[in-house]
Amino acid sequence: MAENAMNAGSTAKSRQGLGQGMLFALAGFALLSCGDGLIKSAAGQWPGMAVAALRFTLGAIGLGLVLLVREGPKGFRFPRPRVQLARGFFLAGATVTFFSSIFLMPLATATSIQFMAPLLTAVISSILYKEKLSAGRWVATLIAFVGVMIVLRPSFADLGWAALLPLAAAFGMSGLMMSNARAAGSGSVLLMQFLVAALAAPLLILYATLGHLSGVPSLQIGWPSAYVVFVCATVAVSASFSHMFVYLATARSSAATVAPMVYVQIIVAIAIGVVFYRDYPDLVALAGTGVIIASGIYLLRDGRK
Repeated sequence: MAENAMNAGSTAKSRQGLGQGMLFALAGFALLSCGDGLIKSAAGQWPGMAVAALRFTLGAIGLGLVLLVREGPKGFRFPRPRVQLARGFFLAGATVTFFSSIFLMPLATATSIQFMAPLLTAVISSILYKEKLSAGRWVATLIAFVGVMIVLRPSFADLGWAALLPLAAAFGMSGLMMSNARAAGSGSVLLMQFLVAALAAPLLILYATLGHLSGVPSLQIGWPSAYVVFVCATVAVSASFSHMFVYLATARSSAATVAPMVYVQIIVAIAIGVVFYRDYPDLVALAGTGVIIASGIYLLRDGRK
């Protein structure tokens, strides 16, 4: 009887932890889309590259201060320099292309295409690192590309090659995922967050400067408005909380449970687009988004076997 009671108590505690983990995951991923929606509100007020540069500069400063308080001067280390530089490079590329894309197209469109990143990671890893990739994963990736083409259909007609910006962001995120895997265990989570932001920020500043020097009117950088600074500072803080929530979710449940929750970002992005920007996705675009999500979920399920 006592053993049964202990087992029941353990099961209830496990379910409670699972429920908490899912709630943290939902909050974390939803907050990321809210941050993207806020970034989109700055469209037309400052170039996307400049917004990305300011957001990560503020983020790096904030994370550096937290790292100093939590770990002291000794916490500032630079383990595996080449891997860290790669992380900063890929994050900068993914950010500048994604921010630019949400300035040009519906938030849900850019967000859904960015979810090609896990599939691209699997394919690129199989090529670079000779990792075995099942036939199902190859098929899922090809089907997801079809979904991307469906989603991009109206945007490509309106924007031309600029419509491929979110796909470029997906490639950048894929590179970041692979670099993160190689950097795992080389420092604290806080240090890893600080390093990637601190390395991405100067690259983004460089990109924004080059854009300004190009003479293109839409890339000209003036003094940012108070609203733009507010947006960048708010998103820098909210993104840190998002990552913390996802970390807590993984700690209370498991990565396998948390991973599918990432697709709540698309749902939130669609809602934000409809409510705040009057971006109503058509049925064909929703079908393409569904194809991308289904392919990603298959990849997650296949990876657990």
